[in-house]
Amino acid sequence: MRHMMRNALIPIVTAVGLQFGHLLGGAMLTETIFSWPGLGRLMVDSIKSKDMPLVLGSVIFLAVMFSVVNLVVDIIYAFVDPRIKSQYQKA
Repeated sequence: MRHMMRNALIPIVTAVGLQFGHLLGGAMLTETIFSWPGLGRLMVDSIKSKDMPLVLGSVIFLAVMFSVVNLVVDIIYAFVDPRIKSQYQKA
């Protein structure tokens, strides 16, 4: 059972990481439709008012957050699957 769970966790970790990326991308649409304050709403308002430094800062922040999530997913892979951990140690 223990060996099966480790192999089964790899696609689950991938799916959770991708879902977090979709959450970041869907924030603009959700916050605009429901008038919730947040980063997505801030980006939409700054695009409408042509505030380029704020738009660029928001885009960079979202890109960094997405990259951090992908890095965390890769690190979790190393803990979940020993085969992947051995590949990291050889390099």
